[in-house]
Amino acid sequence: MIYFNSRDPGYKSPFGAVRSGSSVSFSLSVRRSVTVSGVSIRLRFECTGETSEHVMSWSGLSLGMDRYSCEISLPEYCGICWYSFAMTASDGCVLFYGDNEDGLGGEGAMYGKDPKEYQLSVYEASANAPKWFGEGITYHIFPDRFCRKGLTQGMEGRTLHDNWDDCPEFRRDENGEVKNCDFFGGNIRGILSKLDYLRSLNVTTIYLSPIFRAYSNHRYDTGDYHEIDPMFGTNAEFEELCEKARKLCMRVILDGVFNHTGYDSRYFNALGRYDSVGAYQSKDSPYFPWFEFEKWPDKYSSWWGIYTLPQVSEMDESYRRFIFGEEDSVVRRWLRAGASGWRLDVADELPDEFISELNSAAQDVLDDAVIIGEVWEDASNKISYDVRRRYILRCGLHGVMNYPLRNSVIEFLLGGPSGHFIAVMESIRENYPEAVFMSSMNIIGTHDTPRILTILGCDKEDFALDKQAKALMRLPEGRREAAKRLLMLGSFIQFCFPGSPCVYYGDEAGMEGFEDPLNRKGFPWGGEDGDLLSWYRKISRLRAESPALSGGSIEYIPACEDILAFRRECPGQSVTVAVNRCNEARCVWLPFDSSFVTERVTGRIFQILEGGLHLSLPPLSCALFS
Repeated sequence: MIYFNSRDPGYKSPFGAVRSGSSVSFSLSVRRSVTVSGVSIRLRFECTGETSEHVMSWSGLSLGMDRYSCEISLPEYCGICWYSFAMTASDGCVLFYGDNEDGLGGEGAMYGKDPKEYQLSVYEASANAPKWFGEGITYHIFPDRFCRKGLTQGMEGRTLHDNWDDCPEFRRDENGEVKNCDFFGGNIRGILSKLDYLRSLNVTTIYLSPIFRAYSNHRYDTGDYHEIDPMFGTNAEFEELCEKARKLCMRVILDGVFNHTGYDSRYFNALGRYDSVGAYQSKDSPYFPWFEFEKWPDKYSSWWGIYTLPQVSEMDESYRRFIFGEEDSVVRRWLRAGASGWRLDVADELPDEFISELNSAAQDVLDDAVIIGEVWEDASNKISYDVRRRYILRCGLHGVMNYPLRNSVIEFLLGGPSGHFIAVMESIRENYPEAVFMSSMNIIGTHDTPRILTILGCDKEDFALDKQAKALMRLPEGRREAAKRLLMLGSFIQFCFPGSPCVYYGDEAGMEGFEDPLNRKGFPWGGEDGDLLSWYRKISRLRAESPALSGGSIEYIPACEDILAFRRECPGQSVTVAVNRCNEARCVWLPFDSSFVTERVTGRIFQILEGGLHLSLPPLSCALFS
């Protein structure tokens, strides 16, 4: 009766997010049998509270449907503009049309009142992103567990495992705490010794979890932002790593933990182990304004209530100068030392203004520095602490960790319909500025989630086991082989999707493990899964050699719910991707405009008849045509 599709350029143009101050065209189709006396579109600019209503004029008739259209010039605005449609019927009754109940965009629905509004993301005209990150391949290293080479320094108060293959300590102490003070000694020298290995995976970006001096093995409790943790190496060795990586066409980005510091740090200094006057020791400390004390010194704000992670006030002027404002500030100093960007820990908990100013400082040092945010949801409409975040619409984050992709890949591999994968991913593409979408860090495993192989091979009962049982558990051979085949499909999607595929160290080697710290074991050098490693090398090469996969557009191809198919295109190249996650063969029609196509995974050549290929995909298989 009434039709609109936010992703159809015939109904909304341009596609997706739009620049502030630009124009947007809307059209709505109404079946002629429905007599209406007026059609309008209603806009609500969330950040300013302003609303407007625009009359849509009759613009033609097609297939028995009247078409109503209008073009709207947007004001200088940055944020979400919500919109819906209103139609006045001949009897005076008002009908409404809005987004579908899932709120994912695309085709909408009729409402008698209170329509679910569509989202239109409006971003600053100056917002952009360096292309090198999204076009490349990222490798995420958890520094203590990747590779150990040479002597280990700075062991005060810490335990070093002699056996690299030990299980990380997960048991609670007499106070009920897991101290995270057991170390395996992974260091910069170890990474340097494996740069050729990373190049064999066609890695272009090395993302390091925190490397600054800290008490814990994860180092998210920063002790000194200006010093590399002595167990990991020296400042000079870090500069050497960046220099040698660049010679191999790789860049290094760092983990910026700026929402909190360590309880045992130069700035808080609760244990008195630093030669500074910390906020815990004196209200006259230069660091005292950084922290929020309810009752000094023992009652203070901390990240998620964890007392070892005292939270900072990011808008304190002296703290901002320290992190990014001064010439020798943290952000500027490490970019000058050779880093090419920052991944911001818990970006949702950093004020938008803080992120924007950090971005500006980074660009001041390195004009193609990249800023990636840790965000677990759709970053365009995230609400954190009752505030709608605009960090991807302003000059803030260039990209985010793509957890929606991770969740959608896992859901599809474990039986979810491909249509739902497409709906979620198209919603993300529609809501993000194009540059942000193309600069996402596409993950399927991280240091904060169970290993992807474990997720794909275990059932609910396994995840309900206690920690001791989880630490001992390994997938039986049959289940491991089945999980490996699913992982091959999942990584294939990851490497063919827009944005930078990010491999969590060891996933390519077949590492297993439940939640932290069981997902942070030592890399199994010499014991890698050869099948998986060969597969990752193959798909990383296919990605690296294809301009369409590195930076092309994406368009989905209709298929049954067991098959995910899409096309990536750029000037001069088109590639077609198809994945069958089912245990049985499935057929799909793939359109082509050439006489022959090559399937790049197997090397087979197919003749094209009648404009396309009726492809029978074997069970648990994938194909890449160019």
